[in-house]
Amino acid sequence: MSQSILEIRHLRTLIALRDTGSLVRAAQLLNLTQSALSHQIKLLEERYQAALFERKSVPPQFSGAGLRLLQLADAALPLVEEAERDLSRLAQGGAGQLRIVVECHTCFDWLMPAMDAFRTRWPEIELDIVSGFHPDPIALVLQKRAEVAIVSEQDAAETVDYHPLFRFEIMALVANEHPLAAKPYLTARHFADQTLITYPVPDEMLDIVRQVLAPAGVEPAQRRTTELTVAMLQLVASGRGIAALPLWAVQNYLDRGYVTARPVGKKGLTGELHMACTASTSARPWLEDFVRITRESCFKSLPGIALL
Repeated sequence: MSQSILEIRHLRTLIALRDTGSLVRAAQLLNLTQSALSHQIKLLEERYQAALFERKSVPPQFSGAGLRLLQLADAALPLVEEAERDLSRLAQGGAGQLRIVVECHTCFDWLMPAMDAFRTRWPEIELDIVSGFHPDPIALVLQKRAEVAIVSEQDAAETVDYHPLFRFEIMALVANEHPLAAKPYLTARHFADQTLITYPVPDEMLDIVRQVLAPAGVEPAQRRTTELTVAMLQLVASGRGIAALPLWAVQNYLDRGYVTARPVGKKGLTGELHMACTASTSARPWLEDFVRITRESCFKSLPGIALL
């Protein structure tokens, strides 16, 4: 038998294609161009003289050859990743601590599953979330009171490393019978005579205020705050005000017709999330794995996000 052309990257490509359901999303997950990913698949199909999946089906329906390679990927990749973690442990030695401070009130929806997946792979790393709201989470990292901060934007003035996570759309939320529900999208002026419901955080941490209302010189008629997303949506549904939240945080409520969502601006409003840590933390082998696990977990489970 001739020498195998199979590489670890080929197996990861097939897993990504299966898990994401499309070439476009698989390429984004792997940080590849779609043409590069297609080239990998074409190379395998030419080598084994068989199509790996049905091109016209969504999600892809794998052929017998494709399923056999997926079987290999499912068996081999966990062993490879486990060996790489063991080698990192041998090189670094000892256990560690990963304390996370969160700026975003809605982050726990996706952070907890990522932490659970990380815990199974790095059981010796002690995981913890720094409780309470912190207006300056990076300060806790620099003071060594946390290893990682989840933040909404990068600040070049801060002496930390940033690890990009994902970009997401922020939607305006109104009651189903609200007059604004008939609008194709909302602009700053639509908020002027409304009660804006937000989390109890400074305005500079609210994308709707920082990116839309403040630049337009618009101040809502009234402001109201709540710490719970479900409470915010209940207030919106009962006509007590309007809100702006990430699409991924409210998609389940939209699917049930609980409230109505509208884009903010003709081009939409987007936000970003990043992990911030010191250079010494970035050098730890488990940090890179935590970033990767978080990105993959979010990309597979959160609707409408794009990896950064």
